[in-house]
Amino acid sequence: MKTSTYKVKIGIVGCGAIGNGIASRIKKDLFNDAKIVSIFDIDKNKSLKLSKKLKIKNLAADSIEELISKSDCVVEAINAENTEEIIKKIIKNRKTVLVMSVGKLIDADYLFQLARKNKCYILLPSGAIAGVDAIKAASLVKVKSITLTTKKPPKGFLNNRYFEKKGIDISKVTKETVLFDGNVNTAVERFPQNINVAATIALASQLKNKIRIKIITSPAFKKNVHEIEMVGDFGRIVTKTENVVCPENPKTSYLAILSGFQTLKQFCTGILVGT
Repeated sequence: MKTSTYKVKIGIVGCGAIGNGIASRIKKDLFNDAKIVSIFDIDKNKSLKLSKKLKIKNLAADSIEELISKSDCVVEAINAENTEEIIKKIIKNRKTVLVMSVGKLIDADYLFQLARKNKCYILLPSGAIAGVDAIKAASLVKVKSITLTTKKPPKGFLNNRYFEKKGIDISKVTKETVLFDGNVNTAVERFPQNINVAATIALASQLKNKIRIKIITSPAFKKNVHEIEMVGDFGRIVTKTENVVCPENPKTSYLAILSGFQTLKQFCTGILVGT
């Protein structure tokens, strides 16, 4: 006699490139351990379109509250002004949340405290970088410096609010140009849709003040590249990822979507190998 396995009920907030990518993976590769029970997007047409794509009826929720009530675990895939509040609402309802907009957590220690109090989890994917487990281990001893150098084509920065405010037309960049060289907080503030990996490194290392972020663009760049150098008593770590750009969203690396799904898969199956 077969014993039925409980399937983790998944809700997805945000039906853009990341939400679509993770949803498709859940249905294709995680059907034995999880099921999508609700999706929500502020643009109802997007959630209806994804529901139709997944061939699951009555999936589009009318509100975030409705989605949370149906879910065990919520995938946050919406980098908006109120993302932090959405994450807080999920945790207050004692539900686990997979946070794709990691930059929203860089100064939100209270959310981790709330999650511990409510006995739920905040899941953080490694995103479009490699070596996060090594960064965490190395941070146990004295660290001298951490540098993240990000290289993306100009189209990856289109509609950036900081550039629009400064009157900078990124499409007119004709040569390799340094867009930013500074600290994590400022990088996340100015490039919220491009540099979540900086926040991931900061949270993994707990050494925000020792991290330098460089962001470079050029029409010659065809991939989203992240290079990390970390130096300390442990030795030296150097990693480089050359990421294929997500076809639906040039601001996002395909690996970031895969990382989000893999983190969710580890949670749902209980199999944790590194992070």
